[in-house]
Amino acid sequence: MTDGRVTWPAAERNKDPILEVLREVLPERGTLLEVASGTGQHAAHFAGHLRGLTWQPSDAERGHHASIAAWTAGLPNVLPPIALDVTRADWEVSVLDAVYNANMIHIAPWEVCLGLMRGVGTHLRAGGVMALYGPFRIGGEHTAPSNADFDQSLRGRDPSWGVRDLEAVSEIAAGHGLSFERRVQMPANNQLVVYRRGE
Repeated sequence: MTDGRVTWPAAERNKDPILEVLREVLPERGTLLEVASGTGQHAAHFAGHLRGLTWQPSDAERGHHASIAAWTAGLPNVLPPIALDVTRADWEVSVLDAVYNANMIHIAPWEVCLGLMRGVGTHLRAGGVMALYGPFRIGGEHTAPSNADFDQSLRGRDPSWGVRDLEAVSEIAAGHGLSFERRVQMPANNQLVVYRRGE
């Protein structure tokens, strides 16, 4: 688009089902960090409906920042996007009330998941919530044949990528004070997993 917005069809398809769950699990007020905001479509849609939250978009790829800024232009509760590499120790953010991340840990090395959980465990306030969206293996099994095919294609592109085992992700989260709270089955064989930081 000429105004700088990039559109990913999947983000348009899943934004409303995700919003339904976020309305239930996120605090009404506070600061939320979105890790790996991509195009900014989710930031614009969710922040536009969850006006009590100050939304901090981020992406390690600075090339995405123009699209994020374009999508979120005019929303008073959205801050300018920041460059965030979750594998770095210093996230340069203050105490957070919530964290949201979609479709990142399977399209990245396992070290990215480790860094995400370490950083969230460091910066999320006691009682704060993290919502994590994407495909997962559950009980060692894919939830659909299409996810198995997707996993194979990811690993073919980069052996360090792949659909993650939910139990392994939750174990890492627990090691950083983040307790598994609930899992919601989403369209297209994805899951929305909610973790809460201990008091």
